[in-house]
This record gives sequence, structure tokens and C-alpha cells, in this order.
Amino acid sequence: MTITLRPALPFDVAALWALRTVAVRVSCATHYAPEQIAAWTASPVPDGYAAMLAAGGGIVAMQDAAIAGYAMLDVNTHEVDAVFVDPARAGLGIGKRLLAALEQLARGRGIARLHLSASLNAVPFYAAAGFTALREEAYAHPSGISLASVAMEKALTPA
Repeated sequence: MTITLRPALPFDVAALWALRTVAVRVSCATHYAPEQIAAWTASPVPDGYAAMLAAGGGIVAMQDAAIAGYAMLDVNTHEVDAVFVDPARAGLGIGKRLLAALEQLARGRGIARLHLSASLNAVPFYAAAGFTALREEAYAHPSGISLASVAMEKALTPA
């Protein structure tokens, strides 16, 4: 079982969004109410996804011919927008590899610090990767709901 990383491409968007929806339903259900999960997963692909991909901010993890996970970096705002892994492939280190690849991408563009808004279930993952919690916050999701989250950041060592 080999995992390979490649740039995310515009034709990947539908598959990435489908993976994200499954990941939210499975992984976030332990920390959020069913009605929050329903609204969260019903939202359409954000307008910004195409621009992030066009700017080279997306990375896909492939396992054979299947998408095993993906990560998105907004290279303009230095925000880690997404790290999602197929729940059926959780625990294999795919998320760690994706996040490390995003950090490498950021360093290559001269970005010194990354920030993100972590869902409550993802806080331990990001903390283990060296991100520091700044504050608890209410993330205003595009679907109109408010999600409890944690603002986190990490200073990157130069490339």
C-alpha cells in the first residue's frame, strides 16, 4: 500500500469535496451536534477552492487509483484551509504527510507562519504537528451555522 502525493487539479474538486463530506460526517460527529453536521456537509464547494488550486495550494494523497486524502493552503492568506483523510484510511499517517507537504509548499513560497481554524476533533492532530492553540472561537461557516473551533498557528523554520 503505497501513498503518493500530487498537486490537486481543478478536475479533482468534486472528488475532494465528496471525501471532505464523508470525513466531516464520520470524524466530526464526536464533537458536533447532528444538525450542525447536516448543515456543514450540505454546503457547496466554496468559491475560493478553484483559486486555491489555481495558485498551486492543493495536494492530493493517492492510494493506488483512489484519493486517500487532500490538503489545501490559501497561499495568499497563509491559511491551512483543509486537511481531510478518507475515514477508511485513517491512522496511516496520510494527514501527517499532507500537512508536512503543505508546510514545505509554504516554505518554498517564503511563508514564515501558517494559521488555521481547527475543528474540535482536529486540535490534537494539529498540536502534534507543532501548531499552537491561540484561542477558542466560533467559526462562521458559509452554511450559516457557527462551529466551535480553535485558532491555531505555527511558525515555519526556513527551507
